[in-house]
Amino acid sequence: MTTAPAGDFDYDTHGYGYATQRRTDPRIEALVHAALGEGRSLINVGAGAGSYEPEDRYVVAVEPSAVMRGQRPARRVPALNATAEQLPFDDNTFDAALASITVHQWPDPEQGLRELRRVSRGPVVVLTFDGDALDLLWLAEYAPELVTAERLRYPKIDWIAQHIGTTARVEPVPIPIDCADGFTEAYYARPERFLDPAVRKSQSAWGFVDPTAESRAIEHLRTDLANGTWDTHYGHLRTQPEFLGSLRLLIGLP
Repeated sequence: MTTAPAGDFDYDTHGYGYATQRRTDPRIEALVHAALGEGRSLINVGAGAGSYEPEDRYVVAVEPSAVMRGQRPARRVPALNATAEQLPFDDNTFDAALASITVHQWPDPEQGLRELRRVSRGPVVVLTFDGDALDLLWLAEYAPELVTAERLRYPKIDWIAQHIGTTARVEPVPIPIDCADGFTEAYYARPERFLDPAVRKSQSAWGFVDPTAESRAIEHLRTDLANGTWDTHYGHLRTQPEFLGSLRLLIGLP
């Protein structure tokens, strides 16, 4: 019997290889862990293979995809098969809650965020992207269909903030030039990486782009890299230490 995916992207079909391409970047990790505060217990919802999951406290991981649960390294706790919208825990069970690059994939983000707030007696931390800032990356010129699709997926930043606490703050997250986590903006200075199908396969955004449009975008980029057009327009990024794009860290307090 086939089980429908828990979110808008079928990780049980397309999630193989995520743990290789989507690794924790230590600089982003430091910001996430600081936002979580000093609490000793944490629920990580939409935990995937465990990126940005602290190892110095008690963690309960929640992940509905069997393929993603299977990619969690041995040092991580096994993940519970559950969804954000129905967390099987009492109110205020955890010192903090984390949702890392996952809220946009939930069928009911409002209910999922309400559940995060319910089970956390401390901060609710959400790492996500601002859909209104996606076109800051040059990739928008080559794959406008990707930006259009992604904007439809991402809840508004202010809306998320309103649902994770009585007070909340939003912090732009600088993306380092050698970012280890292979989301699209991580390669702002390394455009050749997009020519690798394995890289694109680990970015769910491409799953919402028609294959013909994806092929056209990649061939356009390949041509511009070969003839120097990309470097003429964007070559300064190859030595720019950080990129302030659409990545945001939200911290909500009860």
